[in-house]
Amino acid sequence: MLNDSLKVDLHCHSNVSDGVLAPIAVAAYARKAGVGVWALTDHDEVGGIKAARVAADELGMHFVSGVEISVTWANQTVHLVGLQIDEDDPALLAGLAATRHGRDARGREIARQLDAAGIPNAYEGAVKYVGNPDLLSRTHFARYLVECGACQTTAEVFKKYLTEGKPGYVPHRWASLEDAMGWIKSAGGIPVIAHPGRYKFTQTGEDALFDTFRQLGGNAIEVVTGSHTPDQYATYAEVARRYGFLASRGTDFHAPGESRVEFDALPPLPSGVTPVWHDWF
Repeated sequence: MLNDSLKVDLHCHSNVSDGVLAPIAVAAYARKAGVGVWALTDHDEVGGIKAARVAADELGMHFVSGVEISVTWANQTVHLVGLQIDEDDPALLAGLAATRHGRDARGREIARQLDAAGIPNAYEGAVKYVGNPDLLSRTHFARYLVECGACQTTAEVFKKYLTEGKPGYVPHRWASLEDAMGWIKSAGGIPVIAHPGRYKFTQTGEDALFDTFRQLGGNAIEVVTGSHTPDQYATYAEVARRYGFLASRGTDFHAPGESRVEFDALPPLPSGVTPVWHDWF
C-alpha cells in the first residue's frame, strides 16, 4: 500500500485530447514535480496510454491506465474517470468512438456563435491547438480566445464565453451514466466521479447523482482535484465518508501554468478517507 498521497496524480491530460503536451512530455513534467504514481486520463480517448506507460516506466513511476468519459446526466455534463482500465477492451473502444462522434459539428456551431459575438475565425483558430482531430473541445476554443486577445486567461474565457447562457455554449448529448460505467467495468476499470464540486446541481440533484452512481456499482469520487476549490476538499471528503466512497486525487492537468494547481502543489487527501489506490501496490 502506498501511503504518501502527495506522490499520486490520477487525473491528467495530454495533447491526445485537450492537453498541450504529448504523453511522454506530461510524464516527464509530472515526474520532475515528484509524482510517483501517475494516470493519463484523456477525454474519451485512450490513444496516448501506450506511450505514457513506456515513459512512466522509464522514469520510475507507477503507471495507471485511465480515461475520462463525458456523460450526460440530468441534462448536465458529468465526467467519469476510469482507472486501471484495459485500453484495448473492445466495448470501451467502441463506446469512446461513439462518444467522440459529433464534436466537429458542435465546434462549428460554437464558432458560428462566437462570430456573431464579434470573434471571427474561431473554428480555424481552435483547430490549431488540436492534437487529435476527433477531439475538438471548448478548451481549444478557449486557448484561441486568449491568443486573439478576447480574454486574458482561459479562466476568463469560461466566465464570458462557452458556458451555459454565454456566447459559444453548445450543449452536446454525451454517453449515459449507465453506458459509461459499463464500458469502464468491461475494461476491468474503476469508475470515479470526476471533480463533483464543479457541477451545478442543487443539493438534491447532487445526492441523486451519488445515489444513482452507487446503485450502478460505483464506489469512488475525486476529493482533492485541481478543479476543486480548497474548501471543497473537506466537503467531498465528508461525502466520501458518508457514502463509503473511495477517494481519488489528481490535478486535472492540461498544460503548464494553465491548471489551477500544479503537480507539486496539490495537497494530500484529508484524513479519514480511503484512497482509491489503497490496495494497488
